[in-house]
Amino acid sequence: MKTTAVRVHAHGGVEQLRLEEIEVPSPTADEVQIQQKAVGLNFIDIYFRTGLYDAALPHGLGFEGAGVVAAVGSNVKHLKVGDRVAYGQSPLGAYAGVRNVPARQVVKLPDGIGFEEAAAMMLKGLTVQYLFRQTYRLEKGETILFHAAAGGVGLIACQWAKALGVNLIGTVSTDEKAALAKQYGAWETINYSRENVVERVLELTNGAKLPVVYDGVGKDTWETSLDCLRPRGLMVSYGNASGAVTGVNLGILAAKGSLYVTRPTVSTHTDTLEKMQAAADELFAHVLAGDIKIVIDQRYPLSEVAQAHTDLAARKTTGSTVLTLD
Repeated sequence: MKTTAVRVHAHGGVEQLRLEEIEVPSPTADEVQIQQKAVGLNFIDIYFRTGLYDAALPHGLGFEGAGVVAAVGSNVKHLKVGDRVAYGQSPLGAYAGVRNVPARQVVKLPDGIGFEEAAAMMLKGLTVQYLFRQTYRLEKGETILFHAAAGGVGLIACQWAKALGVNLIGTVSTDEKAALAKQYGAWETINYSRENVVERVLELTNGAKLPVVYDGVGKDTWETSLDCLRPRGLMVSYGNASGAVTGVNLGILAAKGSLYVTRPTVSTHTDTLEKMQAAADELFAHVLAGDIKIVIDQRYPLSEVAQAHTDLAARKTTGSTVLTLD
């Protein structure tokens, strides 16, 4: 079967994104073939396009999508042809009309969740699930800091924190983004373009600082995040939107209060079908209950993928972005 897909033959700018016709083989015994309806766009896609994250060339892009099962491998028991499905972890290559995905990474979609909603939330929602429920299991009444609170992951985090009874302080770059984060459940926001994040955290916590900071920004916020933690607090560095954190002197953790640091990934937390299903079930339950609404503020046809990447990199987007295939 032939399909249209985005391929990268050399790392670099958006000019490296090529729309090509490729051949999709029959699924192997442990795969399902998905006729995709929508694909999620994430900052990690930019890392793979530019080469910040290494992958053998040429390669596709994208990790999350939703659609209908077109074929199943002989070993697949939990899915059948015609099932509505979604995934938030996969080999590179979600930017495609049809693709094969390891079945252990694919879950059935509940009837109350649409394809675009699913494509917009799987990677981001599974990220918040492992951050809040596994990396550091949040408890009601705790106060936390979450960077980039008005982004796709951030708006899910704001809502999930509120559902848990957790006070989320979100950092944002504009007053408009602050209002958006508050609208979706942030307890307080800090506009880092004109406020000192550490000073505001001290004010908001009456000097106590925080047990955990969630940082998907990376290089630009590394020391600020550490300075917001109480002694023996946990720094969760889960992304590099501003560049990778490098050259870290571990002595700084001692100097700032015997701090802990972790660099987790969603793949480690969802590396079996059972773990993936459990995380997805918790996410779906919150969405179906209305605790979490998935905000899709940008839609681009697959043919406009270069513009989508440009806007995401320029911080022109809020909420989630999807690539449409119909």
